[in-house]
Amino acid sequence: MTEYRYDTQLLIEGEGLDEDAINDYFTTHFQGDCLLAVGDEDLIKIHYHTNEPWKVLEYCASLGEIFDIVVEDMIRQSNGLHG
Repeated sequence: MTEYRYDTQLLIEGEGLDEDAINDYFTTHFQGDCLLAVGDEDLIKIHYHTNEPWKVLEYCASLGEIFDIVVEDMIRQSNGLHG
């Protein structure tokens, strides 16, 4: 069984974004794994497995505009279902 159910992916567009600070925030405030926070000062790509994707979206929205948001249920995927 998957410990963290939701594969959460998005882009953050803003000014002065810091991928190291974002990475640190995730590791201290959220439970999950497979964190990827890469980019530059203007655009960061996030990939994260968590059981609380709404918290990830709320935090990322506080940093700038979020778009290309994908939240996939990995348990449904592993069962061969869509969504």
